[in-house]
Parts: sequence; structure tokens; C-alpha cells
Amino acid sequence: MSIVRHWSREVLDGRGYGDYQSMGMSGGQYDILREVVDAARAARRQGTRDIEGLMEGQAREGCTAWYRSGGPGEGPWR
Repeated sequence: MSIVRHWSREVLDGRGYGDYQSMGMSGGQYDILREVVDAARAARRQGTRDIEGLMEGQAREGCTAWYRSGGPGEGPWR
């Protein structure tokens, strides 16, 4: 989850973007990152104050759901 949080902040602040492999992420983690950043951008436009808290919660929820079934090593590639 920490890699998703880190890169979500970097991407939201415009300090980094690349392909998910250069970020050291799996495809599933990158999907979570995109959802977190999209939600944070929408919240920022609406004037939400606790963007960090929103990102933290979304990253946690996304990673928990992703790894609940065993993560990227289980089942077919995504």
C-alpha cells in the first residue's frame, strides 16, 4: 500500500508519472493509483480539505481488495 500512497501523491502534485513498471508497481497497483488520483483530483476541484485522508483511505481499500484474493501472484495476469 505504501508504494500506491507514495506515487499517488507524486502524480497528484505533478512530480512524477511514468509507466507502472518504472514506478515499481504491478498493473493492479497502478489501477488503484489511477482511481485514487482521479478521486483526489475531483475532491480537490470540489474544495475538499482532507485530500490526504481521502487518498489514504482509497489506497488502503483498493490494496485490501486487491490482495484479499492473494494478489497478483494468484490467478490469471491482469
